[in-house]
Amino acid sequence: MKIDRVFNSKQEEEREEKFYKAIMTLSNLDEHKAFFNDICTPAELQSIKDRWSVAELLDKGYTYREINTLTGVSVTTIGRVARFLHDGSGGYSLALKRLK
Repeated sequence: MKIDRVFNSKQEEEREEKFYKAIMTLSNLDEHKAFFNDICTPAELQSIKDRWSVAELLDKGYTYREINTLTGVSVTTIGRVARFLHDGSGGYSLALKRLK
């Protein structure tokens, strides 16, 4: 997270809202892929994909060690995803539920 911010908290909130609204304008898988490939570095995109894979595996009942072996994702990151899966804003759970 950047320490020296130019925008105040209200402006940051407006920027965040515009970001999510931009995502909502995308209508298919190819458009989403293009957007995220443009906005994320390869490493950022890989991290996001890794966290999503971990959430799916946790939802299926895999253990941390099994997930680590399958994905190579650190146990620390797996624990972080698990924490947000259970005590976060509900985004993981909502998406997982809708994919079923």
